[in-house]
Amino acid sequence: MDRVGYVILYVSDLAASIAFYRDVVGLPFKFEDAGYAEFATAGTRFALYERRRAAWLTGSEVAPGPAAEVVFVVDDVDAEARRLAAFGARILSGPADRPWGHRTLHVADPDGFVVEFAQRIPRRRPRKP
Repeated sequence: MDRVGYVILYVSDLAASIAFYRDVVGLPFKFEDAGYAEFATAGTRFALYERRRAAWLTGSEVAPGPAAEVVFVVDDVDAEARRLAAFGARILSGPADRPWGHRTLHVADPDGFVVEFAQRIPRRRPRKP
Protein backbone atom coordinates (compact mmCIF):
# COMPACT_ATOMS: atom_id res chain seq x y z
CA MET A 1 0.00 0.00 0.00
CA ASP A 2 1.67 3.21 -1.12
CA ARG A 3 -0.96 5.82 -1.84
CA VAL A 4 -3.75 7.73 -0.12
CA GLY A 5 -7.01 7.50 -2.03
CA TYR A 6 -9.27 9.86 -0.06
CA VAL A 7 -9.25 12.37 2.75
CA ILE A 8 -12.80 12.76 4.11
CA LEU A 9 -13.70 15.19 6.88
CA TYR A 10 -16.85 14.57 8.94
CA VAL A 11 -18.57 17.95 9.16
CA SER A 12 -21.54 19.32 11.08
CA ASP A 13 -22.95 21.60 8.34
CA LEU A 14 -22.28 20.25 4.85
CA ALA A 15 -23.43 23.39 3.02
CA ALA A 16 -21.23 25.66 5.13
CA SER A 17 -18.23 23.39 4.66
CA ILE A 18 -18.78 23.12 0.90
CA ALA A 19 -18.91 26.91 0.71
CA PHE A 20 -15.71 27.23 2.76
CA TYR A 21 -13.64 24.76 0.74
CA ARG A 22 -15.10 25.90 -2.61
CA ASP A 23 -15.35 29.67 -2.15
CA VAL A 24 -12.72 30.46 0.49
CA VAL A 25 -10.05 27.77 -0.01
CA GLY A 26 -10.72 27.68 -3.76
CA LEU A 27 -11.08 23.94 -4.43
CA PRO A 28 -13.01 23.01 -7.57
CA PHE A 29 -16.32 21.47 -6.50
CA LYS A 30 -17.22 18.15 -8.14
CA PHE A 31 -20.55 16.92 -6.70
CA GLU A 32 -22.80 16.47 -3.67
CA ASP A 33 -24.95 13.40 -2.99
CA ALA A 34 -26.60 11.92 0.12
CA GLY A 35 -24.63 13.91 2.68
CA TYR A 36 -21.33 13.51 0.81
CA ALA A 37 -19.49 16.17 -1.18
CA GLU A 38 -16.37 15.75 -3.28
CA PHE A 39 -13.96 18.20 -4.83
CA ALA A 40 -12.08 17.80 -8.12
CA THR A 41 -8.58 17.46 -6.68
CA ALA A 42 -5.72 15.76 -8.48
CA GLY A 43 -4.32 12.58 -6.94
CA THR A 44 -5.86 12.09 -3.51
CA ARG A 45 -9.58 12.84 -3.44
CA PHE A 46 -10.79 15.39 -0.91
CA ALA A 47 -14.34 15.04 0.39
CA LEU A 48 -16.76 16.00 3.14
CA TYR A 49 -19.38 13.85 4.85
CA GLU A 50 -22.13 14.86 7.24
CA ARG A 51 -21.06 13.88 10.74
CA ARG A 52 -24.62 12.84 11.67
CA ARG A 53 -24.45 10.13 8.98
CA ALA A 54 -20.98 8.88 9.95
CA ALA A 55 -22.26 6.42 12.57
CA TRP A 56 -23.81 4.48 9.71
CA LEU A 57 -20.29 3.93 8.34
CA THR A 58 -18.29 3.60 11.53
CA GLY A 59 -20.78 1.86 13.81
CA SER A 60 -20.61 4.62 16.44
CA GLU A 61 -20.82 8.38 16.83
CA VAL A 62 -17.76 10.33 15.74
CA ALA A 63 -16.28 13.20 17.72
CA PRO A 64 -16.08 16.64 16.10
CA GLY A 65 -12.79 18.35 15.05
CA PRO A 66 -10.32 19.98 15.34
CA ALA A 67 -8.27 16.82 15.83
CA ALA A 68 -7.11 16.89 12.22
CA GLU A 69 -5.25 19.08 9.77
CA VAL A 70 -5.46 19.32 5.99
CA VAL A 71 -2.49 20.82 4.14
CA PHE A 72 -2.67 22.45 0.71
CA VAL A 73 0.62 23.24 -1.02
CA VAL A 74 0.52 26.68 -2.66
CA ASP A 75 2.92 28.91 -4.59
CA ASP A 76 2.53 32.04 -2.43
CA VAL A 77 1.40 31.80 1.20
CA ASP A 78 1.36 35.57 1.67
CA ALA A 79 -1.02 36.01 -1.27
CA GLU A 80 -3.23 33.26 0.18
CA ALA A 81 -3.23 35.01 3.56
CA ARG A 82 -4.46 38.24 1.98
CA ARG A 83 -7.08 36.39 -0.08
CA LEU A 84 -8.35 34.36 2.88
CA ALA A 85 -8.47 37.42 5.15
CA ALA A 86 -10.62 39.17 2.54
CA PHE A 87 -13.08 36.26 2.83
CA GLY A 88 -13.11 36.65 6.62
CA ALA A 89 -11.40 33.31 7.26
CA ARG A 90 -10.36 32.75 10.86
CA ILE A 91 -6.55 32.96 10.74
CA LEU A 92 -4.93 30.86 13.47
CA SER A 93 -1.26 31.55 12.74
CA GLY A 94 1.16 32.81 10.15
CA PRO A 95 2.35 33.34 7.63
CA ALA A 96 5.55 32.05 9.22
CA ASP A 97 8.74 30.40 7.98
CA ARG A 98 9.24 26.92 9.43
CA PRO A 99 12.63 25.22 9.80
CA TRP A 100 11.46 22.09 7.95
CA GLY A 101 11.17 24.00 4.66
CA HIS A 102 7.68 25.49 4.55
CA ARG A 103 6.22 28.94 4.94
CA THR A 104 2.83 28.25 6.51
CA LEU A 105 -0.52 29.81 7.21
CA HIS A 106 -3.13 28.12 9.40
CA VAL A 107 -6.86 28.85 9.28
CA ALA A 108 -9.90 27.18 10.83
CA ASP A 109 -12.72 25.69 8.77
CA PRO A 110 -16.37 25.90 9.94
CA ASP A 111 -15.92 22.82 12.19
CA GLY A 112 -12.60 23.99 13.61
CA PHE A 113 -10.44 21.66 11.51
CA VAL A 114 -7.05 23.22 10.93
CA VAL A 115 -6.36 24.04 7.28
CA GLU A 116 -2.73 24.73 6.50
CA PHE A 117 -1.44 26.44 3.38
CA ALA A 118 2.24 25.62 2.84
CA GLN A 119 4.74 27.14 0.46
CA ARG A 120 8.02 25.30 -0.07
CA ILE A 121 11.09 27.29 1.04
CA PRO A 122 14.69 26.21 1.73
CA ARG A 123 15.05 23.98 4.81
CA ARG A 124 16.80 25.58 7.78
CA ARG A 125 17.15 22.31 9.67
CA PRO A 126 18.46 19.04 8.21
CA ARG A 127 16.42 15.87 8.59
CA LYS A 128 17.72 13.35 11.08
CA PRO A 129 18.55 9.97 9.50
